[in-house]
Amino acid sequence: MSAHDEQQIQSANSSGRTPVVFVHGLWLLPSSWDRWTVHFEQAGYAPVSLSWPDDPETVEEANSHPEVFAGKTVGQVADHLESLIGRLQRKPVVIGHSFGGLLTQILAGRGLATASVAIDPAPFRGVLPLPVSALRSSAPVLSNPANRHRAVPLTFEQFRYAFANAVSEEEAKELFETFAVPAPGAPVFQAATANFNPWTEAKVDTDNPDRGPLLIISGEKDHTVPWAIANASYKRQLHNPGITEITEITGRGHALTIDSGWQEVAETALTFVRRFT
Repeated sequence: MSAHDEQQIQSANSSGRTPVVFVHGLWLLPSSWDRWTVHFEQAGYAPVSLSWPDDPETVEEANSHPEVFAGKTVGQVADHLESLIGRLQRKPVVIGHSFGGLLTQILAGRGLATASVAIDPAPFRGVLPLPVSALRSSAPVLSNPANRHRAVPLTFEQFRYAFANAVSEEEAKELFETFAVPAPGAPVFQAATANFNPWTEAKVDTDNPDRGPLLIISGEKDHTVPWAIANASYKRQLHNPGITEITEITGRGHALTIDSGWQEVAETALTFVRRFT
């Protein structure tokens, strides 16, 4: 466990407040949630932005040592996050973005969340749509089978298309310089092949009655996880007896958690969470 995770878990446990666990996705670090953690702390929660295994502390360190990301799989990260959540004294809310949204649903499906919010979540087994924009967004990884075992950075042009298509060129460059880091290729391959692999780690227990309430948030202009994927995930989650909702945020792309409109998304998540905590 990193010093970052240990400090946040100890702080949450000593606060007596409901923890809210934030899970980042590919090409980002826990620091991408910094403004969200302040927002939720001010709302009376104990925020915990958890690391994936071996996450560097800073974007600069991550870009200097991309090799630390290589080889991480969905199952490995999910088990790592479960072990960290197990150190919390109160059952948390879990909020995740992109592959963090997939991990959020995996964790909720294991009965680990009081409530959960999956923002533009990566697809899991049983989610069938494959829009052209999603294929183009994942092409920097999927175009080379060797990337399964590598850490893959995005160029600015690739980041612009996959994350920052709904903001200005100037803001897109700022987001790229501030937040973008290399990412393991394995999870992209796992998501892409999930429907052909009965043993895939990219699967969610959508039937567990202990899943808790779930909200899926979709950005209207998201290229990476467009509405067709988010809505298909929602329909799969309707198998669960718990409350399952979906909402679309107008005019937003995949960078909706980190761009200048992040607070609208955070408020949407917070409003949902408040209903159940």
